[in-house]
Amino acid sequence: MQNIAERTMALAALVIAAALCWLALQTAQRTKLPGTGSAYQSVALVNGQLYFGRLDAEGDYLVLRDVFFVQTRQNPETRAVANVLVKRGAEPHQPDRMLINRQQVLLIEPVKADSQIARLIAQQK
Repeated sequence: MQNIAERTMALAALVIAAALCWLALQTAQRTKLPGTGSAYQSVALVNGQLYFGRLDAEGDYLVLRDVFFVQTRQNPETRAVANVLVKRGAEPHQPDRMLINRQQVLLIEPVKADSQIARLIAQQK
């Protein structure tokens, strides 16, 4: 009888260890980002906003640093419309990064080094 109890305990410990390993693997895979091969990424949110920056992952959140966005401006005299790349951080609270809930991300794309966005970012540095 004691032999059966020992085997049952050993089997239960093995199942628990396997479950913990599986859970750790799932958590590790969820926090990784797919490689884009570029220094900057564009991040489109489900609400239609689009940001450019350096992307990292922290659990359920994505961390976007060195953040830029496109703002449309109209010249009041000529009524001409221009799109301008704006660096975040000039707001009253002066954010140095954005924490974005993963569930709010529609897509992530690389910003190629020779793209117009990359050139505009380089000009602002």
